[in-house]
Amino acid sequence: MRFTKMHGAGNDFIIINNINGGILPQDMGALAKKLCAFHTGIGADGMMIVSPARKDGDFAMSFFNSDGSEGEMCGNGARCISRYGFDKGLAGKSMSIETISGTVLGRRISEKLYSVRLNDPSVIKSGLSLDVGGQSFECCYVELGVPGLPHAVVPMQGFDLMEKAELFELGKALRNHAAFPKGANVSFVKHIEGNKLKAITFERGVEDFTLACGTGCASIASALTLSGDVNGAEPVYISMPGGELSVSLSCENGSIRDIWLTGPAALVFEGEYIDS
Repeated sequence: MRFTKMHGAGNDFIIINNINGGILPQDMGALAKKLCAFHTGIGADGMMIVSPARKDGDFAMSFFNSDGSEGEMCGNGARCISRYGFDKGLAGKSMSIETISGTVLGRRISEKLYSVRLNDPSVIKSGLSLDVGGQSFECCYVELGVPGLPHAVVPMQGFDLMEKAELFELGKALRNHAAFPKGANVSFVKHIEGNKLKAITFERGVEDFTLACGTGCASIASALTLSGDVNGAEPVYISMPGGELSVSLSCENGSIRDIWLTGPAALVFEGEYIDS
């Protein structure tokens, strides 16, 4: 089985071309869990399957987390698969990618830099207060697309000063909080200055912090634009452990739309997986 390994700001993926339909949908989750295993497989945060478009897109993208669960969408993954689509001749410099949460637009800026238009938020709930171990944490809940990809944005100026194990336990508790029926990706964010932020995301399906989360950055920019903490009329720059991503969006009458996520899409290697 041929595969391509890519990463977007350290968020890494295995991409498999299934245009010919050799991999059945019911087998994809188990395959993702097998391939994404770091010690016995290739190792990655997630797997993406490229399939024929069902409507008028250039191709379709199915995303699976490393635990085998299917995800609604992935922002860093969408940038990587945009580069994959261009490099493999599946699309031009601008492309339309079908996902279960809606159509995502991708565009090539340079060889290693891509931008994707993410799905508009379908749910934004600000001012939530969540209790964890008797302590209250303020957050904004955001879902991108339909069905929505769930994110909790938690402003916390000192998150990067916490012990790693303590932050992990907090991220895990919030990810599984009863307030989120589907669970949620949890992004801790601190304000640096102006439109510059620092963040880290505990990702559902990976069940740990990743080096970057594209839809997390989009949710952060959306939440902080609505709260007035950043100027949504200008790009928002978010530093994550794996690198910096930028988000541009439109905000009119309290409604967020036209979210563009820009960042690197790196090709790591290509190879053949031999099932032993």
